[in-house]
Amino acid sequence: MVQSSAVGVGAPAAHRLLLVEDDEGDAFLVRELLSEIADTQEVTWARSLGEAKGALAETTFDCVLMDLGLPDASGLDALRSVLEDHADTAVLVLTGLADEHSGTDAVAAGAQDYLVKGQVDGELLVRSIRYAVERKRADEQLRRLYASELREAENTRLERGLLPHPVTDDPRLRITTRYRSGRDGVLGGDFFDVVEIADHQLFILVGDVSGHGPDEAALGVALRIAWRTLVLAGVDLDDLLPTLDRVLVGERRFDEVFATLCMLVVEPSRERGRLFLAGHPVPLMLRTLDDGGPIQLPDDLVGPALGMLPDVIWGSQMVELGRDWRVMLFSDGLVEGRIGQGSERLGVDRLLVIAADFPSYDETPLLVDHLIARARELHGGELSDDVAVLVVECCDT
Repeated sequence: MVQSSAVGVGAPAAHRLLLVEDDEGDAFLVRELLSEIADTQEVTWARSLGEAKGALAETTFDCVLMDLGLPDASGLDALRSVLEDHADTAVLVLTGLADEHSGTDAVAAGAQDYLVKGQVDGELLVRSIRYAVERKRADEQLRRLYASELREAENTRLERGLLPHPVTDDPRLRITTRYRSGRDGVLGGDFFDVVEIADHQLFILVGDVSGHGPDEAALGVALRIAWRTLVLAGVDLDDLLPTLDRVLVGERRFDEVFATLCMLVVEPSRERGRLFLAGHPVPLMLRTLDDGGPIQLPDDLVGPALGMLPDVIWGSQMVELGRDWRVMLFSDGLVEGRIGQGSERLGVDRLLVIAADFPSYDETPLLVDHLIARARELHGGELSDDVAVLVVECCDT
């Protein structure tokens, strides 16, 4: 039976302790030693590993005082069992006089420290508990810092593949890109690219792999690189998406993974282009306010996402661009954020209104930053999904 008690007098509980000890005499001695000091210690006593794990499941403890000789587990197996499920809890091992070497083995296995029964007074015990707790906190902070640095380094490597530098020599073109990670800064599978080939056709791409995390990001990198390779190799336009579909099916880990994609192929004249849509949001035409302001391009031929159906042939439609134009491709993370606490989504229609009302509508970098910031503001914080935005503008004057 697990028993709880408070020992000591004066201040509120300095630490919440779990004493795992099957010997009643030793358990009594530990509590007596704790009572010698002025700080109050809240102690829960468990006689077995099973009782200890039950207590740990119900209560958060600052430190576990643990004997390694228990009726239902012994030695390092008992310690590992606790650390496996409660890695953020400090553990202080209690050993007998004849078994001091087990203490050093326990520290090597993850305990913060060990004490030898019969060689401990109250002051040493409390000080050891305090040091164990602080050492565990320091270890956790260091672990979080290392994990953060590792994630940042991984994101940097993946960003190089997801977000390449555009390849174009046309002085009439200006390109603005933005990428913002959602969900605690972990990269997802959004990607974009811009490539101008030898005959001066301009290929513009934004894609989004379903899911979130390094696997999705790696698949996004594979698709983006495959797309650029196919474009530079001169593969027929109508074969691009079917080939990418085969790449996705071959590279994905699970059959449920799919990718949406939007591709605009602009003719050398820069006055019109072919639009391909595979389950992706339709781009915006950022017309001047004198010409009517921003609109969404036609969505008559939206095909299924990549990886959804076998043997799909994606259609395309011609889009008249004119001489001076701005086209904005984006991933759905920009428009799927919620409005406040309700279920209503931002949506493209509201995005168009936000864009048209922005005083610096004609300044593309400011406009894109404003759209992302406003989407986050309406959502009430960081957006749940990644946001990729790619604006290509052609100025013929």
